[in-house]
Formats: sequence, C-alpha cells, structure tokens
Amino acid sequence: MYIAAIDQGTTSTRCILFNHEGVPVITAQKDHAQIYPKPGWVEHDPLEIWQNTKEVIFRALDEFHLTAKDISAVGITNQRETTILWDDRTGIPIYNAIVWQDTRTDALCAALSQEGGQDRFRNQTGLPLATYFSGPKIAWLLQNIPGLMDEVKTGHIRFGTVDTWLIWNLTGGVNDGLHITDCTNASRTLLMDLKSLQWSSSILDSLGIPINMLPTIHSSSEIYGNCKDVLDGVPITGILGDQQAALFGQTCFNPGEAKNTYGTGCFMLMNTGEKAIQSSHGLLTTLGYKLGKTKPVYCLEGSIAITGALVQWLRDNLHLIETSSDVETLARGVTDNGDVYFVPAFSGLYAPYWQSGARGAILGLTRFASAGHIARAALEATAYQTREVLEAMEADSAVHLTSLKVDGGMVVNSLLMQFQADILQVPVTRPVVAETTALGAAYAAGLAVGYWVDLDDLKKNWMQQATWHPVMEEIEGERLYSRWKKAVQRTMNWVD
Repeated sequence: MYIAAIDQGTTSTRCILFNHEGVPVITAQKDHAQIYPKPGWVEHDPLEIWQNTKEVIFRALDEFHLTAKDISAVGITNQRETTILWDDRTGIPIYNAIVWQDTRTDALCAALSQEGGQDRFRNQTGLPLATYFSGPKIAWLLQNIPGLMDEVKTGHIRFGTVDTWLIWNLTGGVNDGLHITDCTNASRTLLMDLKSLQWSSSILDSLGIPINMLPTIHSSSEIYGNCKDVLDGVPITGILGDQQAALFGQTCFNPGEAKNTYGTGCFMLMNTGEKAIQSSHGLLTTLGYKLGKTKPVYCLEGSIAITGALVQWLRDNLHLIETSSDVETLARGVTDNGDVYFVPAFSGLYAPYWQSGARGAILGLTRFASAGHIARAALEATAYQTREVLEAMEADSAVHLTSLKVDGGMVVNSLLMQFQADILQVPVTRPVVAETTALGAAYAAGLAVGYWVDLDDLKKNWMQQATWHPVMEEIEGERLYSRWKKAVQRTMNWVD
C-alpha cells in the first residue's frame, strides 16, 4: 500500500506515491500554462489544473498497474494564496485563478493601509497588507466583475485556494463536493485569526467579503472525506500549503528547526512551537501545521517571490540558456560575478522589505560583463535574498541557526548551494528525498490513517544526501553582501 500526494505547484501538478520509508516510488508530472494578461498580472486556468490533476493521478497508477485499492490515503499540497472563485452549480470558475505572484491589488492594498498602515491586520493574521495574499484578490474580483456580488448573495459562489478547488472536485464537485481548507492555507489569506483559527469577521467586513463564500477550516491531518470517481473511495486525510508541507517533510518538528525551499520562489520557515511570534523584521507569522485535535504549531516565514522563476526568465525571455539546468554550466564559465548584481523584483520585493513598488534590475554592468556573469548574478541573487531572510529570522527568534536544511528544484545546483553556504557561513544540507513538499503532504495524510504511527516514525526516514560547508573567506562574503544591499536599494519605489 502507498500514500498518494498531489503536489499542485505554481508551474506544474504532480502525483507522487510514497512507501513507508518515505521514498517516492512513482511520479507523474504535467506543466500548466502561465498567463500574463498585463504587466504584473499572473493567472492560471483552474480547469486546466483540475484536468492535469486527474491526468497525473491516472498516469501514476497506470505506471505500476495500480488501482485506488492500492492507495491508503491521499494528501494534498498546493501553491498558496492563489485565488479561485467558482459557481458550485456548474463547477465553472468565475475568472482565471489569480496567482500568488500577481500584483494587481497594489492600489487596493494601499487604500486599505491608509487606516492603520501596512500592519493593519498583522496582530490578527501575522501578515502585512500585501498583494501576495488571497483576501485582497477576492476583494478585487468582487469589485471588478460585474454582477458578481449579486451572485455571491445567492450562496452559490465559492472561494478557495488551490487545495480547496481540488478537494471540491475530487469529492464530487457539483454533487456535494466538500468545501474545506486547512489552517495552513487559511493562514495565507489575510482573513484568518491566528489564535482562533477561524475567519475574522472584522477583516471580512473591511474587505467587503461575505463569509458564505469561504470554506470551512480544518486541521492539516484528519479524515475529511472520500474521493469520488478519481481515486474512488480513497480518503483525503492531509492538507498543507506547499511551504508548510516542505517543513513537515523535512521533519522540522522542534522549535528552532528551519528549512529553505528553492522553487519558483524561495521560502524559509522556522518552527516556533506553540507560540505565534509576531515579527518586527519583515517576516510573516504563519501556521506550520496542526495535527488533528493537537495544538497548532506556528512558524516564522521569509517569502521571496522570484528565485527559480529568474532562471526560467533567463531561459524563456532572454534565451540565454536552453534548459534551466544549463544555468550552472553558463555561470561556471566565469570565476565570479564580475561585479554584476541582479535584483529580481519582478513582483516587487517580499520579505523582509515588502516593497510592492520595487522592480527588477541588473546593476553594475560594464563592457566586461558577459552572459556568464548575468547567469552567476541570477544564482547569487537567490543566496543573497536567503541571507536577508535568515538575518531577520534570527533577529525575531533570538535563535542562531547553525545549519540549514534545503529542498526544492534548485538544490541540484551545486554552484548555488556552495555559494549559499559561503554567504551564510553555515553548512547547507540536502536530504536524500528532495521531494519534501509532496512528502510532507504524504506524511500528514499517512498519520491520519495510521500508516505512520507518530512524528518519531517520520524522523527515522530523514537522511542527508549532501552537505556544503563554507569555504569563502568571511570578509569576502561581507563585501559581496554589502554590494547586494546597495543594489536592492536602487530598485525600490520604481512604481509610484
């Protein structure tokens, strides 16, 4: 028997089957289209995502001639904050999914911040007012789609992040599909109270969002209901936002333990235990996980919008490379960055700055600069941004990290991982199972049905594959980092 994880990410959807040792035995994956209607706007087609989800599930089962009877449970992990509205009578989305990177709600957030500032809702939600989160996206849709608010009053318009959309479809859709989410995803909407783990009526009133649109909030690990048709009869028992799932998959169960995921964006989470620590250094306070009826575990999070997406941009927009993996070869063609710095503020700057008016820039260019220097600067940007987040995390938590667990697609890049260790001056460790996001969802699902007994059972599965130790002189790292900080300042307030 296996645990199935559906990992619905920003660029693709995967179904991975895990065995009891936490090893992925079957993986099926399919990309979906990235839609850019206007500068700063990013959308996905929810129906394409649902179709791809069904396809990867069937492909994963077919590869080993399995059926739903071979699956003990299914866990779901998903790109967070991405916002979908649909009609529960038809199952048709009202609009494309507005992706977490989208910045169209900038003016709306600015208007909301006139009363109480950018931290207006931080005490309740742990989050600043920013385009990143789902709440302003819902408000934008309600304000900009003619007649939508009247439809909402009928009680047939549903909101969900991607987990909610997939679960509704998997459990029957128009035929009484479940309308639920878990507390980790709910904590990313700017609408949930961190203490009660319930929707905040005062914030909903401020944004003009009717509560009847919203899903019921559950824990991250429990039996929610059974799939119908696709994986017919298999219980859905785990839900975690992708970064919380990676934390769980890395078995960061103790306060002070942290991981960094290098994907489309970059996300560092530190477990702070049962205490929600309010950040004073530009980080987010968020739910880490909640297992059934146990107390919730909180995290500090540093979110970086563009890391792996920058490599994709070099590939797709500048055509400097043919495949994403080519970036390491190109960057190794030079010995250093040639004093070139690339600040990828394509969606503004996230943690620790929260400057939505910033825009991307390549700085320090001379006639000496080459494609290799730009490629190297793009990789180094990920490491610099991670250090900024780490410094904020240490300042908020008073915990000095002595090592960093890493995962995600970019950790196969040894040049980046070595530079990351150098610029942080701490060891960087990659686990044997790099698919920690999907693994975390599988773990949450498996715990709910007894496939794994407890957290100690999960810890036994974690093994390190590679560790990079600092080799750069600290004084050189400080020189490079100070230049990076100078470059960041040049990108701010580009958009008025």
